[in-house]
Amino acid sequence: MPAGAREVFRSFVEQLQDHIHPNTAEILACDESSAETLLHAAQLLSGDLQASSSRYGAGNTGLKNLLQHAHAAMASSSAKQLRGWRRVYTDACILLACQDVLDFWVSREATRALSAVSHLDHAIVIAGAAGDGRLDLVLDLIEGIQSECLDRPAAARGDSFFLAPIRDTPAVTPRSLPTAENAVRCLDAPPSLASFLSRYSQEPFVLRGFLGDWPALNEHPWASLDYLRSAAGPGRMVPVEVGGDYRSDDWTQRMMPWEEFLASIGNMSSVEPRPVLYLAQHSLFKQFPALQSDIIVPDYVYSSLSPPKNYPQYVPPSNEEQLVLNAWLGPASTVSPAHTDPFFNFYAQVVGRKTIWLAPPVASPHIYPYPPPSSKESGVNLTCDKSEPIPRNPAANHESPSMSNTTRVDVFPSSPDELAMSHGEFPDFWDKVVPAAMSVTLEPGDLLFFPPGWWHAMRSEEMSFSVSMWF
Repeated sequence: MPAGAREVFRSFVEQLQDHIHPNTAEILACDESSAETLLHAAQLLSGDLQASSSRYGAGNTGLKNLLQHAHAAMASSSAKQLRGWRRVYTDACILLACQDVLDFWVSREATRALSAVSHLDHAIVIAGAAGDGRLDLVLDLIEGIQSECLDRPAAARGDSFFLAPIRDTPAVTPRSLPTAENAVRCLDAPPSLASFLSRYSQEPFVLRGFLGDWPALNEHPWASLDYLRSAAGPGRMVPVEVGGDYRSDDWTQRMMPWEEFLASIGNMSSVEPRPVLYLAQHSLFKQFPALQSDIIVPDYVYSSLSPPKNYPQYVPPSNEEQLVLNAWLGPASTVSPAHTDPFFNFYAQVVGRKTIWLAPPVASPHIYPYPPPSSKESGVNLTCDKSEPIPRNPAANHESPSMSNTTRVDVFPSSPDELAMSHGEFPDFWDKVVPAAMSVTLEPGDLLFFPPGWWHAMRSEEMSFSVSMWF
């Protein structure tokens, strides 16, 4: 095992054996038997990190069982216990990755190193790499494994790549929306911070070309699949939605290799039928910090806005930055049905074009939403195999359950028959919502703002990469 990785693992297991350390203490308070399993595995690893990995076989089985147990517990635990189970899951992933690396240095099989990276990505995606310093540890481990076990070239992490953009079909003029009678206001120039606070923060607006100086549109182009591969490095795993609309019965989620996902969306012109894959509402920058360096968060985001008049329950995100960054990457025709979010949003269009439909909170009584999900219905399985579910659904707004609404109305009707049926089934929507609704098609480099509580739907007109900034 490389010296750097050996020191990282040694530091980790020493911390896990310290019952006073906050990370370990919270695990012990959550479930003593789980703590014992982790500590036993850590003790084996700390005994001799250069020993043959075969001595850890029994511990490996125990850790995999613990991983499944913690995963199930996360879906059903109280908020008080949830963090402890997330820490159990995170630490089990780290220890399994450690064992995979030990096995790699005995067998020299790349599959073991790839398995280690996969475990670490699961720690980030499923458990948020919970614990003080755990995220940094996980990212350091991934980088070390990639460079020392998977021959990731150092130059690939920061060089520029000007390659073919991701585009599956020629650009086409977006269809007009019969569900919106108004256009989103496009400002001639970015407002001052004072003007934003006093005049422009209550309704949506667009700033055309505002992102022109983002590295993501220039020296580090997100329109290049090769750059996106290089920014992540080999072996990475991401959560994807399978299906173009999460209201469909056949919609699901699963973990899949980042490179496989990119290859799939980059080959949508194939005549072979393929499932629609969409990386949606994912904290991609937590996994791939290099991509976060490619964006510039607008100063408006830090303006500490007051609750809007028509959404007095607004509170900012609860994390330290009071900011949530999510990525959206997928092929043409992916749709996010009309729904609400509890935060202010700056929505940045980086690659491709996307049509946005918006309606104000006052439209809510006439928008025919699905009922809020119950605690048993709000979870949707995200799997890397059939035994590993994760409670996540983009329709379920866990920050504000009363706003966990998605409309039953298709605001992007695809045919005259569908349009006529909608008029008959949802008359109030057409009489009360459509006259107040608005739409816009964003081009690469455009920035859209809208306040919390606004109904919004998105449709990709072509291969699209977007960033939402909740604040």
